Amino acid sequence: MRTSYCAALLGTLQIAVAAQAQEAPPLVLQITVDQFRGDLIDRYGRHLGDGGFRYLLDHGVHFANAHHRHANTETIVGHTTLATGTDPAIHGMVANLWFDRVAGTQFYNVQDPDFPLVGAAGVDASAEIDPTQRAATTDGRSPRNILTSTVADEIALHFGPASKVFGVSVKDRGAISMAGHAGTAYWFSKSEGRFVSSTFYLDAYPEWIAEWEAKGTVAGYAGQSWELSAAPETYMFGTSDDQPWETDFPGFGRTFPHAWGEADNRYFTTLLTLSPAGDEITVDFAKSLIDAEGLGQDAVPDFLAVSLSSTDYVGHLFGPSSLEAEDNFARLDRTLANLLAHVDERVGLDRTLIVLSADHGAPEHPGYLATLGIEAGTFDFERVDTEPGFVRLRAEFGESRDLILNYSNPYLYLNTAAIAARGLDKAEVERVVADELEKLPGIAYAIPSSALREGAVPRGKIQDAVLANFNPDRSGDIYVVFDPHWFIADFDGLTVASAHGSPWTYDSHVPILVAGPGIAPARVSRRVETVDVAPTIAAYLGAKPPSGALGLPLTEALPASGDGTAKATAE
Repeated sequence: MRTSYCAALLGTLQIAVAAQAQEAPPLVLQITVDQFRGDLIDRYGRHLGDGGFRYLLDHGVHFANAHHRHANTETIVGHTTLATGTDPAIHGMVANLWFDRVAGTQFYNVQDPDFPLVGAAGVDASAEIDPTQRAATTDGRSPRNILTSTVADEIALHFGPASKVFGVSVKDRGAISMAGHAGTAYWFSKSEGRFVSSTFYLDAYPEWIAEWEAKGTVAGYAGQSWELSAAPETYMFGTSDDQPWETDFPGFGRTFPHAWGEADNRYFTTLLTLSPAGDEITVDFAKSLIDAEGLGQDAVPDFLAVSLSSTDYVGHLFGPSSLEAEDNFARLDRTLANLLAHVDERVGLDRTLIVLSADHGAPEHPGYLATLGIEAGTFDFERVDTEPGFVRLRAEFGESRDLILNYSNPYLYLNTAAIAARGLDKAEVERVVADELEKLPGIAYAIPSSALREGAVPRGKIQDAVLANFNPDRSGDIYVVFDPHWFIADFDGLTVASAHGSPWTYDSHVPILVAGPGIAPARVSRRVETVDVAPTIAAYLGAKPPSGALGLPLTEALPASGDGTAKATAE
C-alpha cells in the first residue's frame, strides 16, 4: 500500500511539473450541466451540430465512464464535489437540505443570513418546481458552508488578485459552489426576473448588469413558446410527445408548444427556466460578463464557471426519455456552441481550458421502464407511519411520531431529546427504525449513522458511497437508499416524472469532457471519478489542488508530451 501510494504521489508531482512547463491559458471555462446523465451525448448524438459538444469531442478528451462516488446525487452535492475534488463527507454539502437541530428547521445549503442579496428587493424564492429554494428561511447567500477550498479558490490563490473568478447559473447553489469563496457568483432570481448576487461578493450592483438588462433578453421571451426545433420524425421520441407520466405544470402543458406566457404572468420567469430558454439566458449573461470583466485578456488566467440548469428542470417535468428532454439536448448543443463561439472570438478556444461535466444523472420514470418490462416504483414517505412495523414501534416506544423528527432526502432525523427523555439508547433506536425501514417495499438500505461512526457497516459499493456522504455535523441519523428505479416523485405537492439522488449508476454516471491547449483528443472508457476534475484543472495550471481534494489528475486530460502523444493511453 505504501509503495502504491508513493508511486501515485510521484506520478502526480511529475504531472504538475510537466503542466507548469506549458504556459497557463488565459481562461479556464468550467461548464456544469445539471442532470446530464453520462449516456445522453451518445444517445442523442443525432442532434449534434458544429461547435458545441462536437467541438469538445473532436478537440478534447471524453471520459465516457465517469461517476460520482457519493451516495446523495443532488445538485449542491455534485457541484461542490466537482469544485473541490473531494467527498461531501469532507466538503460538507451533504444534501440540498439538511435539518438544523438547533433551529428546528430545514437548512438550505448556501443560505446565510449575514449576506443579503444584491440586486433584489425580496427573497429569491423559486416557484413550484424547486421546493428546496422555497424551503429556505433566509434570502441571504454565501459559500461559507463549503468547508474546503475549491479549484476556483486555488486559482485565485496561485495567480493572485489579478486573476478574475466568476460563477453564473440560474440556481444560486450552481453559481456559488463553482465560484467558491474567492470568486463572485451571479444567479437568476425568478421572483426578480434578473441575475442577483449577495453582499458576500458585492456591495453594489455592477453597471454592466443594468446594461445587460436594458437589452431586454428576458422580456424578449414574453408571448413566445418553446417550439419543437425540428420535424418530429427526426427524434427518437418524435411520436411520444404526450406520455401519461409527464408533469402537467400549470400553464405549460405536456405537449409542444410550451407557452411561456406574458411578462406579467407570475410564473413567466419560472416557465423560462423549465425550458431551454433558461440556459440561453444564462449563456447570454455569461457572454456579457466575459466582455464587461475582460476575461482572458491578459497573461494571468481567469476562471469562469457556467452551470446550466434547464436539463434538470426539463428532466424533472418530463423525464430523460421524452421528446422535451431530447429537444432540450438539441438546443443545449446550440447554446453551448453559442458560448464557445463567443469565447473563441474574445479569447480563442486554442487559448482556453474547457472542462464540462454534470452534477448528477437521472432515473427513468417507472411508467417508461414498465414498457420495457423493468419493475420500478415511487415511494411515499407520508405512509410510513401507517406501516405495521411502525405501528408496532408506537406500542413499544410510545408515539413513534415523536421519535422521527424529520425526513430531508436522503436522511431521517430522530428526535434525540425524546429518545433521551425516555431513557432509550439512541444507537439502538437507530438500528430498530432502520430495520423496519428496510422491510418496506422500495427501500434497499437504511444505514444508521451510529454504525457509520463505529465502522460497523460492511464494505460495498453502496455502503462506501453512503460513507463518502457522511458528515457527523450535518448528516441525519439514518441514510435511506431506495431500491434501483425507485424514487420519491413528490416535490412539495408537485408530482414529477424523475427525481435523482441515489447511488445507482443512472444517477452517478456523468460525462467529463476536457479540451485545451496541448490536450490530445481521445475517448477514455476506463472508470474515473468526479473527484478527479478539480485536481486535473489544478495540475494543468500548476496550482495546488483544493485543500480537501481526494482525487488524482486525469493524465489523458493534461498537455501532451514533447513528441505530441498523450501522457497516458486511453483505455
